[in-house]
Amino acid sequence: IISNTNQSFDILKGSSEFLNLVLDNINCCIMLLDQQMNLRAFNNPLTTLFPNKKDSNLLYRKCGEVIGCAKQIEEKMQCGTTPFCNDCELRIAALISYSENTPIKKNITKEFYDSTGNKFIKQFTFSTRLFKFEKETYIVMIISEIDN
Repeated sequence: IISNTNQSFDILKGSSEFLNLVLDNINCCIMLLDQQMNLRAFNNPLTTLFPNKKDSNLLYRKCGEVIGCAKQIEEKMQCGTTPFCNDCELRIAALISYSENTPIKKNITKEFYDSTGNKFIKQFTFSTRLFKFEKETYIVMIISEIDN
C-alpha cells in the first residue's frame, strides 16, 4: 500500500506491468516519436482520441499519418512534406523539443479524419519533451482532449 502520495514511484521501478497499466488507463494519448517523427511506442488511448488507423500497425509511421491529420490526407503526401507541415504546431513543438531540449505545452484546434473518412475538428492540449532511453533520443508527446 502506498500511504503517502508525495512519495515517488521508486518502489515500482522494476514493474513494467504496473507502468503499462497506468499508461493504458489514463485518458491522455502518449506517443514516443523519434527524430524523423516516426511513432516508436504509444498507449491505447491513441486509437480512441485519433481513430484513423484503429486496426493498422502504427509503429514506424509518421505522426500525422497515425493521428489522421487532415492536411496530410487531403494533400495525399507524406507527413512532413505537405505545404502545411512547416506551420504544424505539433511538428514544430516536437522538433524544438528534440533539438533544443525545450518542453512545450499548447492548446490547439486541428482537423482530422477517422477510419471511415469522416472529417472532424478536435481541440486539445499537448505537450512535448525530450526523452532519452538506452542511448536513444525520443520526443514524448502527450495529448489530452479539451472537453467542450
